[in-house]
Amino acid sequence: MRYQISGKHIDVGDALKTHVEQELQSVIEKYAERPTDAQIIFSKISSEFACEATVHLSTGLTAQAKAQAHEIYAAFDQCSEKMEKQLRRYKRRLKDHHRARSVPVELAGASSYILASEKEGEDSEPESLQPIIVAEMETKIPSLSVGEAVMQMELAGVPVLVFRNEGKNGLNVVYRRDDGNIGWIDP
Repeated sequence: MRYQISGKHIDVGDALKTHVEQELQSVIEKYAERPTDAQIIFSKISSEFACEATVHLSTGLTAQAKAQAHEIYAAFDQCSEKMEKQLRRYKRRLKDHHRARSVPVELAGASSYILASEKEGEDSEPESLQPIIVAEMETKIPSLSVGEAVMQMELAGVPVLVFRNEGKNGLNVVYRRDDGNIGWIDP
């Protein structure tokens, strides 16, 4: 498994890197069979340290966790506990489905755009109807079942997930509704 441990505007020492690798390896070995890589980023937000961890599994699913604490080791330990909880839930759901994925999730390339938001308090008409593109990047669209897409959305902590439906081979969307339920768009 590959580890990428870095810091934003802070120096991450060898002792912390060793601690992160050992702790994360023990957590991942319990619940994930074939993790491919992990990315851990430390940063300082005012008087607290923040830790963001992302683990990519060979099934194509991604688990993410974030935590903040006054000490850098405590921030990682809290983040590690959240990651362990997510992976435990993921493994339990896989057992509940009585179906193991035999091949990795297929990913298709797509473009992702970030559009500029309208300025607050601006009631006038825009100069053009074309939105201003702030950023453009490559993204991957996974081929999943609906259940796996919902699980991936919850693991990643995102409100919306676009995926290629394995059953129908078309693009679908799952999203979290305002009432807390999950919506599924199947065009």
